[in-house]
Formats: sequence, C-alpha cells, structure tokens
Amino acid sequence: MRPEAAALLWDAREAAKRVTEFVSGLDEIGYRSDALRRSAVERQLEIVGEALNSLRRVDAETADQIPELHRIVGLRNVLAHAYAVVDDGVVWVAASERIPELISRLDLLLGEETTHDSSS
Repeated sequence: MRPEAAALLWDAREAAKRVTEFVSGLDEIGYRSDALRRSAVERQLEIVGEALNSLRRVDAETADQIPELHRIVGLRNVLAHAYAVVDDGVVWVAASERIPELISRLDLLLGEETTHDSSS
C-alpha cells in the first residue's frame, strides 16, 4: 500500500467514526428532525467519499478492496453537488447501517498496513 493510501484510509475511517458518534442514540425520526446532526453527518460522509475517491486515484488496488466504493463516492457527489435532492432516508441508512461495515473494512486495511510496516 502506498503511504498516501494509508493517510486517505485513516481520514475516511476517522470521518466514518464521527458519523457513528453523531447518530448514536438516534432513530431515523430523531435524525430527520435534527438539522444540526443531519448537517454534521452529511459533512462527514462527504469527507469519507472524497478520501475514498482520492484513494481510487492514488492506489486503485487498495480502493478495489472497499465494497460499494462507487456508491460511497456517488453519495458524496450528491451531498456536495445536488444538495436540493438529498434523501434523508438514504443518508440515514448509509450512516446507521453501512458506515459501521465500512469502518470494519477500513480497520482491516489499516491493520494490514500496520502489520506490513512493522515487518519491514
């Protein structure tokens, strides 16, 4: 893994962790009614998507190990460029169901990098 890739994975993981913190204790109705949290979650999802889009450019092999990468980047694009059509239900599912899975994958990839670095 290229050094830039590890930094991008770390950025994505940290933003993803913030998403889980921001939705912790909420249900979808609570999420939809809290403009501050919606804004915070959307911003962190933009960061996740941007970091992983950059990863695709600098280390395609590592990026290929992230399931549904195209959907993650697509959500980022909607959040950044088509804010008027953002579906809070889609964002809620991403934040509450998909992000924990993504964090696990990012942890795995970063753990492999740590293991690889320590054996060098």
